[in-house]
Amino acid sequence: MQDSPLAWLTVLRAPLLGAAGLRRAIASTGSIQALLACSTRQMVALGLAPEAAAALNDPPRALLDDDLAWCERERISLLPFTAPDFPPQLADLPDAPALLLLQGRRELLAAPQMAVVGSRQPTAAGRRIAFELAGALARAGLVITSGLARGIDTAAHEGALAAKCGTIAVCGTGLDLCYPPENQALRDRIAAEGLLMSELPRGAPAARHHFPRRNRIISGLARGTLVVEAAAGSGSLITARKALEQGREVFAVPGSPLNPLAAGCLELLAEGAHLVRTAHDVITHIQITIEKNPGHYLLSDQKLTSVQSTAGAARRLDKDYEMLLDALGFEPASIDDLVDRTGLSPGSVASMMLILELEGRVETRPGALFNRITDR
Repeated sequence: MQDSPLAWLTVLRAPLLGAAGLRRAIASTGSIQALLACSTRQMVALGLAPEAAAALNDPPRALLDDDLAWCERERISLLPFTAPDFPPQLADLPDAPALLLLQGRRELLAAPQMAVVGSRQPTAAGRRIAFELAGALARAGLVITSGLARGIDTAAHEGALAAKCGTIAVCGTGLDLCYPPENQALRDRIAAEGLLMSELPRGAPAARHHFPRRNRIISGLARGTLVVEAAAGSGSLITARKALEQGREVFAVPGSPLNPLAAGCLELLAEGAHLVRTAHDVITHIQITIEKNPGHYLLSDQKLTSVQSTAGAARRLDKDYEMLLDALGFEPASIDDLVDRTGLSPGSVASMMLILELEGRVETRPGALFNRITDR
């Protein structure tokens, strides 16, 4: 068995091979090569599952050759837990991965990181909050780490890239795949300007059980986890609670009790998470030196506004439209809700909401609800 890449790719392809068991076996034998030189019986005696031991003794040679060629072609580097630059904050976890596959700027792993996660179907305000906070934290010297998912993850990665700073995407698939597919352009940009990472082999699909594993890496890499919008029972709460188990800080952006996407954040805040209104709320708790001014960001009425930005010109609204927007507020509402609040007819409200949507002032939400867009 040849050194490193092929040896570690062999380990990656073995079924039922847990990272903790592998780490113990390598500690006992002294190296990955020494472990792979053991017989199946010896590997089982070291604590490996019989299926894993058999696979290590009879690896799929053709598949491994394809894996090695893919790594060379796509410039995928392997980062085993034995490497000197394996992140120490990740190595300390009891369920730390034994091997990570990387594509992009490996040096980003040495920088302090902040995980930013949240809903896959956020409001426009939530997307903007994630984008601006990620950019501000990135400019302050934090690498933004997230999961390349739809919604808040996407906005966080984009905010860091827009700030011309690094971002790390921990993938729930093999690095040859992109999930969700519509993030292919973002994935390619992160590979070029940031870092893509996975503990899964080439071809591993977006299976349901892969994402909790991915989440423990996201929280384990970071100094803290910031949740922007999350419904009750959201996967983002799994990441946040994993962060707490790992001894990391947890942060949450507040929201109205009437907003279902604020339920998870309010739950975290009730459990002791740090409330975030500005980038400084995060920075002061994790005690990093601010390298660049992240700007002054304030949360007000469910929206994040920057004193350094200016809104685009908008049509001046007449009295009925202003009344309708005031009645909508900043929480999802139905046509019936707005009829009750304004006294306007259902037909008038429906027509006016269509015009406001075309002008980019409101958006439709699941369940025939409308949500105010807070960029204006």
